[in-house]
Amino acid sequence: MFMNNKPIPPNGASNPFLAQHAASITGVLHCWDRIRFLGTLRTLQSVRGMMGYLQCVGVLLKDFRQYVSDLTARVRAQSEAVAQAAGRQVHYLHSSLARKDQLARQSAQSEAIEEGLIGLWSCVEPCRTYFVRRDPRAKTLVMEFAPGKCLHHYFYFQDPQLGLMHLRLQTWFPFGVSVCVNGHLWLARLLDHAGIGYRQQENCFTWIEDMQAAQRLAASQLQTDWPAALNRLLHQCHPLARQICAPIAQQYYWSAQESEFSTDVLFASPCDLARLYPCLIRHAIIHFGSRDVLRFLGHCEKVRGPYQCEVKSSLKARPEGLRVKHTAAGNSVKLYDKQGSVLRAETTISHTEAFRVYREAEPATPAQPPETQGRWMRMRKGVADMHRRAEVSQASNERYLRALAVVQNSHTAGEATDTIFRAVLRNGRRHRALNPWTDKDAALLEAVHSGQWTINGFRNRDLRLALFGPTTDPCAKRKQAARITRSLALLRAHGIIKKVTHTHRYHLTDRGREIITALQAARKSTIEALLKIAA
Repeated sequence: MFMNNKPIPPNGASNPFLAQHAASITGVLHCWDRIRFLGTLRTLQSVRGMMGYLQCVGVLLKDFRQYVSDLTARVRAQSEAVAQAAGRQVHYLHSSLARKDQLARQSAQSEAIEEGLIGLWSCVEPCRTYFVRRDPRAKTLVMEFAPGKCLHHYFYFQDPQLGLMHLRLQTWFPFGVSVCVNGHLWLARLLDHAGIGYRQQENCFTWIEDMQAAQRLAASQLQTDWPAALNRLLHQCHPLARQICAPIAQQYYWSAQESEFSTDVLFASPCDLARLYPCLIRHAIIHFGSRDVLRFLGHCEKVRGPYQCEVKSSLKARPEGLRVKHTAAGNSVKLYDKQGSVLRAETTISHTEAFRVYREAEPATPAQPPETQGRWMRMRKGVADMHRRAEVSQASNERYLRALAVVQNSHTAGEATDTIFRAVLRNGRRHRALNPWTDKDAALLEAVHSGQWTINGFRNRDLRLALFGPTTDPCAKRKQAARITRSLALLRAHGIIKKVTHTHRYHLTDRGREIITALQAARKSTIEALLKIAA
């Protein structure tokens, strides 16, 4: 299967936000933060598959409960034997709300555990599992896959490669497994092995001796063979996994249920960030609308048609400070101030349907030959698309920071937009000035700034539909298309858009994005706010 495993280049040098504050910034780090993997036996995720499994092992529905109880007892015994062999305790928790990660950290610190298993914690938690019930109408036994509760085992490790992490095992069918990895703790291990000095406070680096080398190590995380690494942990904590998988000749399928990718901007002084951060928060919560959030996250309306989901922006006070979060379609982009001197933009992806990955299509049947040429397809949750997920997340973080470049910009809004108010010459042809305060030009600028064009750009027909709506009149279509053609030439003359080579598509330029963002901020500001600034 085709996978793009090239390292992600650091694009900070071209980001106007980073260029604007370069004197106060000591480095930028793009890195995974938290990743939650899910391991499943896909055959056992449906009643039909579970019935087939029972047929393979020769178990009738009337014997299901006894069979599963015996198997579960063996799974628990084997798991506890793993902890006992490592000389660690098995802790039973009476509440699923207990902070197991905090308990694991305390155990690791008190027992000075730097590598290996820290301990095993078990508790009863909600899950989806199988039940055999009697159907009173059909007077027969039926299998149901429904919400329930069962015992879960939490294995916490100081892994020699991944750092502090844990594996959660469901001890009842379908024996689901989840693994949580922290990218920053993982990177700390890599820095230790490379002999690179750093200062780390909780889940954040406040200083790194060699930022370029650290970024190369963070990029090396994208080359991880995830099935091999996760299967190693699985068989270590779940020795009966191979025996359970044998009847259906299937291995655990690994997917990334949720991923967080962060871009950390390290400031030289906490005072520099303290002066800037309130302005960033205020601008983000007041001026970033739904279209901006969709643009940051790179959503394209052509994936499933126009968006019907709710876009939310929220501001939350945390012990460390304020956090602003924008959510759309189950994914989000956030802004933090970490440990006083680190500005973190972070993208969380839980739903991958809106994103694209260039890969070969999987054959519909085993007999069908695979495609030899890749094409853009929907991103999967499977670990095969982890590299593309990192690319999308980093691009989202950088778009978010780029949009914040208008805050405390060394150029005034008048200086940034001055040229569009004058007529310009391009290729010997005169183009009129733009007037963003009129409805006509404001609608045009807002249309080209829409988030749906961020990934693939826009065409004449796209703008025509966005500005005029659909029509079946061929004469009206021609007139509207001609008007859009003149508008595109006008925007190109002012340097707001650029044409994609060998295509009929256009993209916003960095200058165009800065101009439109400044104008939109000015249009949304109240007269009272502007008078306060003027005073």
